[in-house]
Amino acid sequence: MDDRYGSDVLAAGWRDAGRRPVPQVAASADLVVEVAGDGYCGAVVGVHSGHVELEDRHGRTRLFPLGRGFLVEGAAVELVAPPRAAPAGRALTASGSFAPEATRARVARASRILVEGRHDAELVEKVWGDDLRAEGVVVEYLQGVDLLEAVLRDDPPSSSRRYGVLVDHLVPGSKESRIAQAVARGPHGAHVRIVGHPHVDVWQCVTPSALGIAAWPEVPRGVDWKTGVCRALGWPAQTPADLARAWQRVLGSVRSYRDLDPALLGRVEELIDFVTA
Repeated sequence: MDDRYGSDVLAAGWRDAGRRPVPQVAASADLVVEVAGDGYCGAVVGVHSGHVELEDRHGRTRLFPLGRGFLVEGAAVELVAPPRAAPAGRALTASGSFAPEATRARVARASRILVEGRHDAELVEKVWGDDLRAEGVVVEYLQGVDLLEAVLRDDPPSSSRRYGVLVDHLVPGSKESRIAQAVARGPHGAHVRIVGHPHVDVWQCVTPSALGIAAWPEVPRGVDWKTGVCRALGWPAQTPADLARAWQRVLGSVRSYRDLDPALLGRVEELIDFVTA
């Protein structure tokens, strides 16, 4: 006589005897899933800590434990976490260089990079910050290139303490170019590299396309450049706080070196090479 219950009631798998196998399905993004017995239906928008997050057609989301109890196209399935994607390769920094392995920042060098103001420093940090920390290079701001000679006099550079200097509006005949030429001819010229971009302000080093504008506005002589730009773009420009918010808007549009003018890119790379040589 056939024993419908089997000969060993303690054998593994006895609970599943006679059940149809339920296929496993990865909870991939946008997979449409119905919760059996609940009626809730939604698309997968995420997998978190053993749970799947579903979003219905009204935009409402709910979390459910991964496993059985789901239907895909009317068929019962067991939802499982999707496999993790293998790394595509070495990550890149915002400057486009290969990101270093996760290590502690290098101890700061004696050599450093000087920039004219806080906005210049923030832009350099956003794009080249990872590279500078890996090289141990500190960026300081001068609050104006006019103060450069005083800095060099009070804290002179040397062969082991080089200064790279980034200035705005470094074009023939400008005040900045005259200061740069005087420093190059002076006693500290061998250990100082002064480079710059042609724009009036570092804001212009951000490409118009990154900001979603056709071009940077032309500001008449005698009008504060930042104030004139904000007014031309329809941004508030009544107080220093307005200008600070405008700069954050400009800086926030920068994601990588691709959002910067090549006239700035090459100069910053040149300074990094100079102070780390």
